[in-house]
Amino acid sequence: MREQLAVEHPEAQSGLDPWKRAELPPPPTPKGLAWIGVVGPGVIVLGLSIGSGEFLLGPAAFVNHGLGLLWVTTAAVLLQTFFNLEVMRYTLATGEPGFTGFMRTRPGSSFWAWVYVILYFLQAGWPAWAGNAAAAVFFLWARRLPGAADGNIVYAIGAGSFVLCISVLLVGGRIERTLELLNWVLIVFILGGFLVLAMLYVSPSTWLAAGAGYVGFDTTTGSFSFIPSGADFFLLSAVAAYSGCGGVCNITLSNWARDKGYGMSQVTGYIPALVGGQKVNLAHTGSTFEPTTESLARWRGWWRIIKADQWGVFFVGAMLGMTLPALLYVTFLPRGTDIRGLGIGASLAEVMASKAGAMAGGAVAFMGAWILLKTQLDTIEGMTRAITDILWTSNKRIREWRGGDVRVVYYCVLAAVVVWGVIALRLAQPIVLLLVGANMAAIVFIVASIHILYVNTTLLPKALRPSIWRRAALVGVAVFYGAFVALWISSVI
Repeated sequence: MREQLAVEHPEAQSGLDPWKRAELPPPPTPKGLAWIGVVGPGVIVLGLSIGSGEFLLGPAAFVNHGLGLLWVTTAAVLLQTFFNLEVMRYTLATGEPGFTGFMRTRPGSSFWAWVYVILYFLQAGWPAWAGNAAAAVFFLWARRLPGAADGNIVYAIGAGSFVLCISVLLVGGRIERTLELLNWVLIVFILGGFLVLAMLYVSPSTWLAAGAGYVGFDTTTGSFSFIPSGADFFLLSAVAAYSGCGGVCNITLSNWARDKGYGMSQVTGYIPALVGGQKVNLAHTGSTFEPTTESLARWRGWWRIIKADQWGVFFVGAMLGMTLPALLYVTFLPRGTDIRGLGIGASLAEVMASKAGAMAGGAVAFMGAWILLKTQLDTIEGMTRAITDILWTSNKRIREWRGGDVRVVYYCVLAAVVVWGVIALRLAQPIVLLLVGANMAAIVFIVASIHILYVNTTLLPKALRPSIWRRAALVGVAVFYGAFVALWISSVI
């Protein structure tokens, strides 16, 4: 019986229920400022990218090796945008997150559920952003970088900030909408603040060096320098992964797109907040539509929306997000400086305070704390959301628990994640935790790019499958990140 079902419904081959049939809802047709309300998931992943690669790992690499390394950002953000669009393609077509699509393939839903939960934990289960934000908060209070003797104080600030920022997820209607609004604030005010500082303090020659660096040209040496001698490949692999968003967080883009109501997601429901949100019947299986002339016209309208979300918001914002902090770091810190340490979150603030005044240093420390704590919020929410969706899809008992209220599952997972986070802050310096997570993200890209390629070219209706060149782009993602992972593995063996 199940074998016959798998033949008639390939999406049921792993044991999950087959898709239902429904009509594709009409897409919005925004004009002018109305686009701000239509885009959203790209805003969230952009905010995530600014807080990890752009503010911490990228500057650590650029200060060491120069702006010629910005070519890594160009390639990574370009490839991640194609990856994001393919993950969102699946959600538009089915109303399911990308993780559910992975669970619809052999050897079985349980196997892939465990694989991606473990990968998510290994990448994002470390409260590295709250720990690094603690250095910026400490600087605002003490007007100096924390040292080894301040470890307990920094831990207390990090743990307290971690719990405080997570409390934001308790209120509102749609949790996705809350994150979206917070990230709009970050993009407008924080990126705007960095732009103003860069225009005030960065020389024209440094701006020119950044432009040349996008294609791998180092203006200091006057030559192309794609891989500098003596490079730390563990750091470079991390920069490549967190230029843009990074690994499992890119996949979670599809979960946020589902809750935003893109395409068939309007049929499946969303995860509401505990306070202010009402119980919503979240479907455990998605729905597809018949690819008629009318529905395909609607499909193209939805595709227009996600292209604007990714190319207009994520791609442009991620490039600016990496460039603007990098310009300030290389302006105020001499080349070769190693900023990785307990105070990395405030290293730029300290040097700007001494050279440009206390007000400039305080502004950078405040922006750094905001960026990192907001990134921590997005990361933990994404992890909680992904695990909740995986449990909800794969386990009937969980769906029936407490009257089928998905909020109960979501907040139980969130509580477990918070408890672990407070413990994990003690395990290593925050920058080490961030580097470990970023390199796991590179591994995730290798696996997930090929996986979403398989899902979109075998399970989706032929009319909705990606073109040949988009398939080639997904292979390019795997090759790009595979090369960096191979480099850092070979450097340590």
